Amino acid sequence: MDLDLIIQKFQNKEVPAFEKLYAMYSENILGVINTIVQEPERAQEICQDVFMKIWDKSDTYNASKGRFFTWILNIARNAAIDEVRSKSFKQQKRNLSTDYFVDILEGSEDLNSKMDTIGLKSLLQNLKEKCIQIISLLYFQGFTQKEAAEELDIPIGTVKTRNRSCISQIRENMNK
Repeated sequence: MDLDLIIQKFQNKEVPAFEKLYAMYSENILGVINTIVQEPERAQEICQDVFMKIWDKSDTYNASKGRFFTWILNIARNAAIDEVRSKSFKQQKRNLSTDYFVDILEGSEDLNSKMDTIGLKSLLQNLKEKCIQIISLLYFQGFTQKEAAEELDIPIGTVKTRNRSCISQIRENMNK
């Protein structure tokens, strides 16, 4: 069946057209969402929400402005980014320590991921506590520099300076 016809039926709220488009695009949309969110279960929920949203807003799609897949993709990407930026998502990540992430990586059965994590734990253990806090917040827990400053109750300039200094220390440790 012609894609334009399927889209037209979709915009007319015909369920078989929705099912066809879902079958055609859901796997790719889920992959994009999961790349951003990095939690398969949550990505699946967001993907379903995206398809419900495009069902409700199907009349807003305009073929002259772009391809249908691109329209869905933009909605999905925005939904995933909104999720990552949400307070509940960040709060969930804040409860995890740096050791948790290192243990996950070192416990992985995939040889390539093990190779990527060799020495990571020792690099972090050789850092001062201030550096471990900054690295943990910025790189493992997804805080912005401003959020890290608020969390640690220090000026944002101090966060930026410590971050640069800590990254330099990690680089030095890697060269040893």
